[in-house]
Amino acid sequence: MLLKEIENFLEEDVGHEDYEEIVPHTDCKAEITVKEEGVLAGLEEVKLIFDYLSVHYSSEFEDGDRIKSGDIILTVKGDGVKILKAERLVLNFLSRMSGVATLTSVFVNETRKVIEHVKVAGTRKTTPGFRKYEKKAIAIGGGDPHRFGLYEAVIIKDNHIKLMGLENAIKKAKEKASFTRKIEIEVESIADALRVAELKVDIIMLDNMPAAEVKECVRLLNERGLRDGLILEASGGVNMRNIKDFASTGVDVVSIGMITHAAKWLGFSMNVME
Repeated sequence: MLLKEIENFLEEDVGHEDYEEIVPHTDCKAEITVKEEGVLAGLEEVKLIFDYLSVHYSSEFEDGDRIKSGDIILTVKGDGVKILKAERLVLNFLSRMSGVATLTSVFVNETRKVIEHVKVAGTRKTTPGFRKYEKKAIAIGGGDPHRFGLYEAVIIKDNHIKLMGLENAIKKAKEKASFTRKIEIEVESIADALRVAELKVDIIMLDNMPAAEVKECVRLLNERGLRDGLILEASGGVNMRNIKDFASTGVDVVSIGMITHAAKWLGFSMNVME
């Protein structure tokens, strides 16, 4: 976390409020506890925020630990003004990031019940300004963050194809993209997947296709000798009811937007002890 990020987050919440006129400068101790079971994430960011405010802390936990209701995640000591100034910001980090990490871990665990090597990945359906923390939470939960932005890979989606045509879009991508960047094509039918595989791209995203259709697509790619060296990603409509079906289709990656856009915040609270 950059210094300017901490300052921006604090300014957003505290603004120009002068806490010194309300809360006295007095030493105090407070505990941050969790209200429900889950996977802890955001603790590293919380520590950096308290470091910035010169608040001392101690914890027996690390990001990625399983936590349960009543666990004392962090004990802080220092100026009461500073502790209360940080209260909502640190709780928000813990709640949001732990919620994403927890939901990701559930999907990962369900996937591993049927197959070990399939990656559970996030998407770019993230909160503006908070993407890197949500992506980090996915990784803490055992998932793959996928690309952080447009700059990390070339993904040719349906709208690109409508504007440029499939072959032309792939040709332009290969001409302009560095050899270090993978080229991924989004398709919505088996026929298009087979066509794209023959054009030698790095990744094919099978988008909004039922699991049975994805499985048949993988079978045909194998049958035609087009599977080697090709990464297959299933995306769209994946949820807790069908994750096992998608994981067993033969793809390498299942990407799931809901692990960020639908993750429930985990409950945390801060209580002043003395």
